[in-house]
Amino acid sequence: MTETNKPAEQHSENSSEHQDPAQSIVDFGSAMTRTSHGNVYCLTIIGQIEGHSTAANGAKTTKYEHVLPLLAKLEESDEVDGVLFLLNTVGGDVEAGLAIAELIAGMTKPTVSIVLGGSHSIGVPLAVAAKRSFAVPSAAMTIHPVRMSGTVIAAPQTYHYFQRLQERIVAFVSGHSAISAARFEELMLKKADMAADVGSVLYGEEAVREGIIDAVGGLSDGLGCLYRQIEQRKGTPASR
Repeated sequence: MTETNKPAEQHSENSSEHQDPAQSIVDFGSAMTRTSHGNVYCLTIIGQIEGHSTAANGAKTTKYEHVLPLLAKLEESDEVDGVLFLLNTVGGDVEAGLAIAELIAGMTKPTVSIVLGGSHSIGVPLAVAAKRSFAVPSAAMTIHPVRMSGTVIAAPQTYHYFQRLQERIVAFVSGHSAISAARFEELMLKKADMAADVGSVLYGEEAVREGIIDAVGGLSDGLGCLYRQIEQRKGTPASR
């Protein structure tokens, strides 16, 4: 799912679950692990979330046009029992990131996210979209208002659009975590935390105290939680 993906390689994505595991990691930044608890698909979301515009050369990216169909495939695959998301993102395209987050949130299969390095801006909705979220103590979550680059039309409609987009993000985060919309917006507009900007930077335990992340934990905690979800799901009839 990183910048190594090429359009010509997309045909191999259809057989990514059956190809050499090491090659799958190289090509797609993902891996399937078969355990006694069930089959876990590990997907990394790193670097910049690339949307409708191509990121700068040399930038590590997660391409949403690859992630969206893959998530749909994982939801329907009989070979996948749960999905583990490893996050270390600097943000990126807001619409693309929110689209990925909405798809993750709509999955019926067990899902767990772990914030490792950072979850900047649109990375926050990605972190809370899973059924259970973890953050390592050193993880950093940066919360700030919506920004846009390039030509901006200086008209009231533009500012209204910014506000509506920001409201969508606030509503998503508060709807999929324990933080209130008012508190999240307060953190988003905080003035004293960032040297040349408005917003907040929260580290692992702070994000948990604020109710954004469910618990502080690393890989073993995330996998343990995912295995419990898988066992609970297998113990009840599937309904769709």
